[in-house]
Amino acid sequence: MHHTDPDERWLATTVDVAFFLLLGSSFARFLTRDQGGARTGWVVALFAAFCLLYVLGRFLAPAPRPGSPPTTRHLAWLGSVSAVWVVVLVLAPSATWCAMPLLFAGLHALPPRLAVPLAALLTILVVVSEVRAADGSLNPNMVVAPPAVTAVATAVLVHLQRQGARQRVLIEDLVRTRHDLAATERRAGVLAERQRLATEIHDTVAQGLSSQRMLLQAAERVWRTDPDTAHAHLRDAAEITSRNLAEARRFVHDLAPADLAEHALPGALAALAERESGPGLTVEFRREGDPGRLPERVEAALLRIAQGALANVREHAAATRAAVTLTCLDDQVSVDIADNGRGFDVNAPSTAAAAGAAGADRERGHGLPAMRIRARQAGGTLTVESAPGDGTVVSAAVPLASLAGPHPTTPSKEPVS
Repeated sequence: MHHTDPDERWLATTVDVAFFLLLGSSFARFLTRDQGGARTGWVVALFAAFCLLYVLGRFLAPAPRPGSPPTTRHLAWLGSVSAVWVVVLVLAPSATWCAMPLLFAGLHALPPRLAVPLAALLTILVVVSEVRAADGSLNPNMVVAPPAVTAVATAVLVHLQRQGARQRVLIEDLVRTRHDLAATERRAGVLAERQRLATEIHDTVAQGLSSQRMLLQAAERVWRTDPDTAHAHLRDAAEITSRNLAEARRFVHDLAPADLAEHALPGALAALAERESGPGLTVEFRREGDPGRLPERVEAALLRIAQGALANVREHAAATRAAVTLTCLDDQVSVDIADNGRGFDVNAPSTAAAAGAAGADRERGHGLPAMRIRARQAGGTLTVESAPGDGTVVSAAVPLASLAGPHPTTPSKEPVS
């Protein structure tokens, strides 16, 4: 028998034990009550053949798995063992109750349209045999009990069989749904990772290359007329190259921004403001409250948002002053980047939003969307306030359960004048 399900093995073992108990009791009854005459030897041989055929069939022609059609070998075994039982029953009515294991085997292996007629046939043979073997007056239980027991057993087994078929359909649907869900999650993970890579590249390598290009172009314009300024531009470009190389290496190793390796968020923002300050643009850092050490993902998101906003200020806003303000409250931390540039209409189509701290960045197209994604991934929100000629304020706020330190009031978010 090849049953892998423990419940199937337990059920098959119970049926086998019941068969051998009934077979043994039937044989003992035959020896004590029905033996005699020339047919005794034949009946004993048939009992032995019946037992051997049953045992061999359980090993060589195992029952099909639930929901699977019976094999030809199993059907042949079932027909053979039933035929031998009928012959034994004709010669020795004592073998009547050996029909119960055969009844179960037929109900378990055959579809209901075949199993029910088989059960009815076995029941008729049992009733006839009981009536033949009766002594004295007819006991009504001999006629009523076998059909009643068979009807209950048939109804229960057919119900379980149909319920099992429905459960298998549901399980197949569940497995298929789980596979579809896993595939969807894998696709979503791939898309999220692509977006993460695009955002990281935009905020590090792309911005650095853009700044280098601007510095090199400026150096080329004054190379002959003002060599000292040109050399200063080259030194700045080289410094940006070194910084971007460090960022790229940390990006490859999936680490936090380079500034956060040496400072907490306030120090990293202060270093960013100092680095972005230069000819034509002064960037000031302000801090309201002390955030302490924030979760790494929050610090990285806020720093990257500030980097992206200041890059857009330098490239698109035509601003002379900008301010980066870190505000720490008891329930959130926020970073505001304000400039006094030309601003833009936040309600206009994206093609018109080519200026200010949240400029649409027509060449790269990732400025504002990247900031929004970073804020959302950190569990926060990003807002943009701007108007033509009035500068721009980009605000990223991330709610936190609690923050240590003082709890200042929120400063007004006005463009730098």
